[in-house]
Amino acid sequence: MTYVICEPCIDVKDNACVEICPVDCIHPHPTDASDEYETVNQLYIDPEECIDCGICETECPVEAIFMEEDVPAEWEEYIEINAAYFQ
Repeated sequence: MTYVICEPCIDVKDNACVEICPVDCIHPHPTDASDEYETVNQLYIDPEECIDCGICETECPVEAIFMEEDVPAEWEEYIEINAAYFQ
């Protein structure tokens, strides 16, 4: 399992989670991206780099970060959105 950033992060991108992440696995969406998620202005957690420490979850001011198994049903598509971003 890994952590997933969901809808509350869109257009917020506070970066508190980026600054506290011990393995630098949280990345912003580049403004010049040309993939299918280019309009989703949020942060992403690389599932291959994440060590599941949970520090980011407690630091997020908009409560947008969840353990994959705890993502609310209405935001389950963000599991794939986060994973696809790094493929």
